[in-house]
Amino acid sequence: MIITVIVFLLILSVLVLIHEAGHFFVAKKLGVKVEEFGFGFPPRIWGKKVGETIYSINLLPIGGFVKLYGEDDAGGGKISVPTEQTEKGDIKRAFFSRPIWQRATIVVAGVVMNFLLAVVIISYLFAVQGVATPGKEVQVVALAVHAPAAQAGIKVGEIVVSVNSIVMTSPQQLIDYTKAHLGKDMVVVIKNSKNQTRTIHVTPRLHYPSNEGAMGIAISATVVTKKYPWYQAPFVGLKESVIESWQILQGLGTTLTDVVVHREVPQGLAGPVGIAQLTGQFIQIGPNAVLSLVSLLSLNLAILNILPIPALDGGRFFFILIEAVTRKKVNAQVEGYAHAVGMIVLLVLIALITLHDVIRLITGQPLLPK
Repeated sequence: MIITVIVFLLILSVLVLIHEAGHFFVAKKLGVKVEEFGFGFPPRIWGKKVGETIYSINLLPIGGFVKLYGEDDAGGGKISVPTEQTEKGDIKRAFFSRPIWQRATIVVAGVVMNFLLAVVIISYLFAVQGVATPGKEVQVVALAVHAPAAQAGIKVGEIVVSVNSIVMTSPQQLIDYTKAHLGKDMVVVIKNSKNQTRTIHVTPRLHYPSNEGAMGIAISATVVTKKYPWYQAPFVGLKESVIESWQILQGLGTTLTDVVVHREVPQGLAGPVGIAQLTGQFIQIGPNAVLSLVSLLSLNLAILNILPIPALDGGRFFFILIEAVTRKKVNAQVEGYAHAVGMIVLLVLIALITLHDVIRLITGQPLLPK
């Protein structure tokens, strides 16, 4: 339990710090003054000023933050510094005074860093561990007692090579072919784990239990672990990251529909408690499984942050886009209120999801659908 909590906090901190590092380095590169880079959230425990930036360690060890000069806490892009306290040239280095493209780049840098982290991890896993992909062989995974397949001598784990001299390359092909030959004798070539083949005769039933099938076997495609050389892995990792990001976006749409339209909380929806529980399960599988979880969470964080929700990076980026289109700055007070309201809504949602996680944990409900 303690190890799970430590690993969970470490994962969360890494994800948020990587995100904030994106804002930090891009802001520094563009000449925006960074007032503080903090690990954890205030109150501050320790801090040291290096140059113009305070590097701090804070009490709540979850994530981190970057405080830019000229960007208020709500993200409204306003600043109020007495003239006598303002160093010469500082206003030009304030976030709110920078060109639109620079502010937009700084805002989305965190999202980009989370996405790149996922690409790096997935690429590493593809190169070192490999990825499980469906093979082109049909394997028997279960047998019904007294069914035609069992009576013919087929065993669990064997491969259905061909039927009536037609090579079987997918479970669906075998299912379709069997349905087209109900009550007819079929010549089936079977291969065992030692690559030894034999020929048997099977007659699929015209009438059979709905949970068994005509031959009485459960089948699946074989699983092949495919590794990629180091120079190919980044491209495959990038492609996989884009595919997973799209799936996450679709999942968010489905979740929103379930909550708003059907008023149901999806079983797979999880907050901090649920993610911590999931972390424990991945720890039991192994280090590579934990890395896979980190990549998935990093993509989730990237997608959530780019959505045009006030208080998130996407919300700030949205206001910058409005300014770019209208050529007029959005009222700082209006934007500040929008971000403040957005933050309240997000905190309430997190609290509700966390409550749902706790109830699910107490009642013993599974985190993921079976």
